[in-house]
Amino acid sequence: MELIDIGANLTHDSFDRDRDAVLQRARDHGVTRMIVTGASREHSPKALALARQHSGVLFATAGVHPHHAVEYTEECDSEMRMLHAHPEVVAVGECGLDYFRDFSPRPAQRKAFERQLQIAAENGKPLFLHQRDAHSDFMAIMKNFDGRLGPSVVHCFTGTRDELFDYLDQDWHIGITGWLCDERRGRHLRELVPHIPAQRLMIETDAPYLLPRNLSPMPSDRRNEPMYLAHIVEELARDRNEPVMQTAARTTAVATEFFRLPTAATA
Repeated sequence: MELIDIGANLTHDSFDRDRDAVLQRARDHGVTRMIVTGASREHSPKALALARQHSGVLFATAGVHPHHAVEYTEECDSEMRMLHAHPEVVAVGECGLDYFRDFSPRPAQRKAFERQLQIAAENGKPLFLHQRDAHSDFMAIMKNFDGRLGPSVVHCFTGTRDELFDYLDQDWHIGITGWLCDERRGRHLRELVPHIPAQRLMIETDAPYLLPRNLSPMPSDRRNEPMYLAHIVEELARDRNEPVMQTAARTTAVATEFFRLPTAATA
């Protein structure tokens, strides 16, 4: 089984002590390639550095998460554009809107989102999107770029049925995480994932966040890591009523095409 984790925050400081071991455990569990999420001015360059260090295994995104939207200055925009000149950076983002936390003012979020969509419109790279409690504004801003953007994935989808079908109506992709395994908050996802067309479905851990709550045994530090993608794909396959190997193969093929990755790891 060959899996691709399309969203792992491997630059997070919780991985500083054992990052190489984390990557080895991922490989041991069939996760052969990973997209390292760049979500701020600090961590997007770190994501690129990791991807260059592990060529063919790790790839990077570069962007500014809505939580950090206040840092999106003209200088920041120039930095993002320079990062996207590197082939190891395979998507624009993580970018979007988050009105659940409001860690950055909403006008700043919208401006940062629009600036990053402009980058994607110019360079043609896929979009790695975030949306939480901001669906209406999110859709309106994306609509302003109709016909100008490449493929898009709404990462870590946790939303409603209506939101899901709005995204699918735009031919966007959907990223499913271990939220699916949360009996408190993710139960509705188990009913929704069968409706996602196979050619629009990808999987991710969002490590070190969103540790699947039904893991057994649980890691003592409660840290999520890419090795647990194998558990997520098993849960997803069960909810979709299809063989695990089929779900694994299809999500891997979709991610390979979406991010324009080599067909196999080269390192």
